[in-house]
Amino acid sequence: MAMAEWGARLLRAGGRLALTEAARAGAAATACPSSSRLSSHRLFCTATRQKNTGQSCEDDQSQTQNGDKGESSPTEKVLVEEKTKLEEQLKDLADKYKRALADTENLRQRSQKLVEEAKLYGIQSFCKDLLDVADVLEKATESVPKEEITGQNPHLKSLFEGLIMTEGQLQKVFSKHGLVKLNPIGAKFDPYEHEALFHTPVEGKEPGSVALVTKIGYKLHGRTLRPALVGVVKGAE
Repeated sequence: MAMAEWGARLLRAGGRLALTEAARAGAAATACPSSSRLSSHRLFCTATRQKNTGQSCEDDQSQTQNGDKGESSPTEKVLVEEKTKLEEQLKDLADKYKRALADTENLRQRSQKLVEEAKLYGIQSFCKDLLDVADVLEKATESVPKEEITGQNPHLKSLFEGLIMTEGQLQKVFSKHGLVKLNPIGAKFDPYEHEALFHTPVEGKEPGSVALVTKIGYKLHGRTLRPALVGVVKGAE
């Protein structure tokens, strides 16, 4: 009796164990499809996120490139402004340099002209002093009566000839240095070369012309050194 009861209990325990194992196997078989579906869902989500992330990166790069093309960065703007300023400064310096060259060239030309004029007209005051000597010689030769210059007065004749030679030599020296006589008898009155002492009507002469020269003038290299003192023909009233 005891053996029979013990055998029954053993059979019942073995059955329970088999049922437990079968339940576990069924549960495992049932749970596996859910795990597979969960793993697949996780992989799909990960791929989706990676794809979306890749697209977002590409979009960011394209937006960055478009932004670079459309708008300059602050550094580039600063460089452009600096370039513009430097170009303006270069242009201003080039303009100042050209003006300085032009001023220097003008100064050089003026200085050269002054030097040349100093060479030409440096003897101006000396010539003015010699004009008085020429006037005295001219008056001396004019004051000698022509009829008295004969062989009967050899001393007077020699003196007169000496005065003529001296006057001629003096005029040659004047001409050598650019000093020439200005005797405008019959010429048109020129206020730059003549000085009118009086006006008088003269028959047969054009009004405004020089009728009489009381003192001859001189020009030094084309510049009036002393104007001629003249009388001008007056027009009919």
